[in-house]
Amino acid sequence: MKQITFTTTFSVYDSLEELKDQDQQLMLQAIEARKKAYAPYSKFSVGTALLLENGEIILGSNQENAAYPSGLCAERVAIFYAGANYPDTKVLKLFISATPQDRELEEPIPPCGSCRQSIAEYEMKQDSNIEIYFMGSKGKVYHSNSLKNLLPFLFEKKHL
Repeated sequence: MKQITFTTTFSVYDSLEELKDQDQQLMLQAIEARKKAYAPYSKFSVGTALLLENGEIILGSNQENAAYPSGLCAERVAIFYAGANYPDTKVLKLFISATPQDRELEEPIPPCGSCRQSIAEYEMKQDSNIEIYFMGSKGKVYHSNSLKNLLPFLFEKKHL
């Protein structure tokens, strides 16, 4: 038997104010998008902001549906919109803010498994990393240079 060890590296910012100005503004847009989430069932709101290579900023928020799993996470709302409307434009950065509606959450919340796979698909399609920043409603912000830090075993088209 052989063991494999994976090591991932994240940058941790103690607060939103430690981010570079542009990144801070993008996270603030993700926070505003979070406030537009439609989450009457889970009562857990998520907002995202994507920065595209052409300078466009795409916002998304989670959209739930009583017929689970017909809703869609904020990250996929934004990245699918970008893919549909800017199919040849690279996604450079993804900002996520998530929190329950009844309290402030300081723990950074990463994308769920389905969103990780969707983001991975776009990284592979564009053959370049997508930086990911994520936080709760306040507090620390985690930064990863690539989705590969969150999903080291990617399911890729080469496997099909």
